Amino acid sequence: MSPAEWIATLLGIACVALAAQRSIWTFPTAIGSVALLGVVVFEARLYSDALLQLFFLAANVHGWRHWRRAQAQQGAVAVRTLDARGRIAWAGVVVLGWVAWGGAMHRWTDAALPWWDAGIAAGSIAAQLLMARRYLENWWLWIAVDVASVPLYAVKGLELFAGLYLIYLVLAVWGLASWCRADRARWRMAPA
Repeated sequence: MSPAEWIATLLGIACVALAAQRSIWTFPTAIGSVALLGVVVFEARLYSDALLQLFFLAANVHGWRHWRRAQAQQGAVAVRTLDARGRIAWAGVVVLGWVAWGGAMHRWTDAALPWWDAGIAAGSIAAQLLMARRYLENWWLWIAVDVASVPLYAVKGLELFAGLYLIYLVLAVWGLASWCRADRARWRMAPA
């Protein structure tokens, strides 16, 4: 395991733990983690994952600004939820992204596992965007991404990252529970 893998792993764990607590510090921690992770997965020829890390870099800068603005206006990072129509729309976008990205990686690159990698990438993009907008549903997507990522990294011999995604899975379940509690509290405090 390279030093970059270890540092990315530690920063990644801190990032998800901070997100579960709705801490704005999740974003600078994430930026360091994804920069290092991008280098590692590119060297492993997981090109979808490498491109995904570039997206995460930009998305974390966006999320950081969005959460800071929300925190300044509301005093806290408030949780929101999608309605049924929004959930269906996001699911459709994930599937379309998966098919398009997987097809491109399969056809035009020597990607190791293009369809598997692309499905994880599409789900991760949607989850990151939902997190930046403070939607609780981001955690359901992160759970699915983590479940799919563990065996992918194990197959590629990246045992530390497979272990990391097991930890992410536990943290995502914790994040979902924490955000559900915050959402219930929001509804209890809403005027009747």
